[in-house]
Amino acid sequence: GPAARGLQGLLCGDSLHPFQDEVCSLIHQRYVEFLPSMQSAADLESQVQELSGNIDQLKMRIENEVQHDLTVAIAEFAELKQQLERDTLILTVLKQLQEFDTALKYLNVLLPQKNYMSAARQLTKVTPYVLGTPFCTTSSLETGSLESATQTELHLSTALPKDGMVTGPTVASVLQAFAILGELRSKFQHFGQLLLKYILKPLISHPSLRPCLEERSDAVTLRFESVGSNLGHPSPVEVFAKLKLVLRVLHKYQLDVPLEHGVEEEEDDDDDTPRPVLAEVLGDVIWKEMSDCLIRDCLVHSIPNNSSKLGQYSEVIKAAEEFEEALKDMRFLKEDSTDLLTYARNVNGHFADKKCQDVIVAARSLMTSEIHNTIKVTPDSSVTLPPLPDPGAGDQSKALKAPDALLKQVANLENEARLSRHTLSFPACRISDSVQKLMTLAYQTLQEASASMDQYRLQLFYSVRNIFLLFCDVVPMYHKENLQKLPQLAAIHHNNCMYIAHHLLTLGHQFQGHLNDRTATFVDLVPGFRKLESEKDHEGQPHVSLSSGTECFVAQMRVQKEELLERLSSVLHQLKRLGKVWQDVLPVNVYCKAMGTLLNMALAEILNRITALEDISAENADRLHALCQIMVDEGPGVFVPLPGEEQNRPFQEEVPVYVPKWMTFRELMLVLQASLQEIVDRWADGKGPLAAEFSPGEVKNLIRALFQNTERRAAALARIK
Repeated sequence: GPAARGLQGLLCGDSLHPFQDEVCSLIHQRYVEFLPSMQSAADLESQVQELSGNIDQLKMRIENEVQHDLTVAIAEFAELKQQLERDTLILTVLKQLQEFDTALKYLNVLLPQKNYMSAARQLTKVTPYVLGTPFCTTSSLETGSLESATQTELHLSTALPKDGMVTGPTVASVLQAFAILGELRSKFQHFGQLLLKYILKPLISHPSLRPCLEERSDAVTLRFESVGSNLGHPSPVEVFAKLKLVLRVLHKYQLDVPLEHGVEEEEDDDDDTPRPVLAEVLGDVIWKEMSDCLIRDCLVHSIPNNSSKLGQYSEVIKAAEEFEEALKDMRFLKEDSTDLLTYARNVNGHFADKKCQDVIVAARSLMTSEIHNTIKVTPDSSVTLPPLPDPGAGDQSKALKAPDALLKQVANLENEARLSRHTLSFPACRISDSVQKLMTLAYQTLQEASASMDQYRLQLFYSVRNIFLLFCDVVPMYHKENLQKLPQLAAIHHNNCMYIAHHLLTLGHQFQGHLNDRTATFVDLVPGFRKLESEKDHEGQPHVSLSSGTECFVAQMRVQKEELLERLSSVLHQLKRLGKVWQDVLPVNVYCKAMGTLLNMALAEILNRITALEDISAENADRLHALCQIMVDEGPGVFVPLPGEEQNRPFQEEVPVYVPKWMTFRELMLVLQASLQEIVDRWADGKGPLAAEFSPGEVKNLIRALFQNTERRAAALARIK
């Protein structure tokens, strides 16, 4: 310090050289400026260390003394808090006990007096779950049967029994007490289910069940008895009357009382809103299930089966309206509820739905009945129906009368030669009785459609179309096995389909004017009954669909042809076997006569079957010719009376001598392959070879079967005399 300052004074006294200034400045910075600041920093560090020591001492005191005191304070606080909570809970319980004590004191006064409404109000201040006695008791009777219904009784009292000197309270006051407690709806739900099971539903389901009312001054009893037959379905008018009687009794004796609100409801109660009655609560509980039961078990069955009875249904509509109005007057039913009336007024729609369903059910029943129960139909046969109403009115009906004035003018222009009245008629044959009933059902349904409202006519029309579509699906599948195995049923099915197709041609036209729809037709269904479709099955064999009568019959024809060919092969095989057995045993003349007789029988059977056919297509003619060719080729081979082949040749060349039908058979083969002109030429005005074997009638039948109806055929027939 002093030395540095003395040195600084010595060097900086007089400036002798620039270097001297720099050394002076450096000494000044080092010893005058830096050392004091360094000393200050050292002093500050000493103070910091001292302060840090003090802090460490303070921290140790906090950890050793204050922290202990704080833990003790927290523990004391938690204990005090728990004590406060216990005291609060005890105070709450004491208050509740005080309220219970007060309420029980009031109850001890009110209950002996039968003042249940005031007692209920006291209970609502304590708990809503104190009064829990059952409202109704269940019965062990089996529900639903008429016997259980006749054993059911409903007792209604205006007041509960008297207890000592205290007059019993009214039942209405007890019900209102339940309302105050908020228990009325649950009690009514239980009572409503019992009422539905044992009283209301049996009255709806059993026509013979009648309610009997016994009235006294303080009570009424409803009993039930069975009167008359319990068969069939009850009349809606009678059911409504019986239900009204029961509900009126309930309303009069128990439920025509304003409803008391619970405590929580009184806060939101609007003085301007009319107070509901007890009947509304019960109505809300039972109406949905009761109305569904009325519709399902009563009104559904009251829908007419015939359109002529629809006009009489106004009585049911009126009864439904009066029934709902009566329930609304008694406040069992809300003003906007019209479930029964809406259903009853839609009688036309329900009639159409029911009619369509009944028609399909009846049609399917007929389709699955036995085919072999047949009836004979002739050109004079027709479906008997009442006369249809005139289609339309006004100018249209006048237009229908207009042609009458023209008939006289047209009469003079008519040709004297008229068609037979059986022209285009269905030919005489046998059809299934069920099919005639099916057509009658179709006609009757279309007649119902003609008399129905416009929006339901087409619904009934299409249900009739569905009958015939269903026929094509059900009959071939249901009777498949019999149709394939039994030729008679296949023929009857063929006739059935042709009979239906015959009617379908004109069925739509007959009703178009009455249905107000020119597109109402059945003609498009005709090919489904007539078409012939051949397919190949998975084995490559011909397979014929049986969806139409023609297909079924042709399939059976093919089966018969195959059997016939098989049997012919068996016949030839049997004759050849007999020929070997009898060979060289019988005399030659006896042998040839016996074999000729047997072969002649086979040929005669084939001739009879072919000449009896009414229609022979070109394809079938070729097949029949091939069949006959087998007999011609193989027939002579049965004549082997002698062991040597060459010895038997003369006998085989003389087959016509031993088989009388041989030449007839050969002539038939020629006819099957001949043209009209060739047949006429072989007839040769009754002098040709054809005339020698066949009668004119047989030749004409063959021509009609083989050739279509043309002028050339008519000319050829005229020459066969």
